[in-house]
Amino acid sequence: MAEAKEEAANGSRSSARPAGKGGTPAAGGAIARDQLRSVVERIERLEEEKQALADDIKEVYAEAKANGFDTKTLRTIVRLRKQDTNERQEQEALLDLYMQALGMLSAAAE
Repeated sequence: MAEAKEEAANGSRSSARPAGKGGTPAAGGAIARDQLRSVVERIERLEEEKQALADDIKEVYAEAKANGFDTKTLRTIVRLRKQDTNERQEQEALLDLYMQALGMLSAAAE
């Protein structure tokens, strides 16, 4: 195992071959292969779940739009609600400051 790590560090391509290939059967090769397959399958399953959730969210936004809500504003509200209150207030203060500096705020807002 230490030799494989040393070869990998030195850039040897022979260590990049999966265990058990090349005529040298490795006892841990089947275990590593099963573990790798398990990891890949878990990732694939999570990706499918993530896509299903994204589709569900898209449907909710479509429903909101059909009911007359502005989806861009809804997305902004969702993003703002995720933020910490202090962080959000700081961001809003900076936005107001920049808008004021650019003359984008009415006299009543200043």
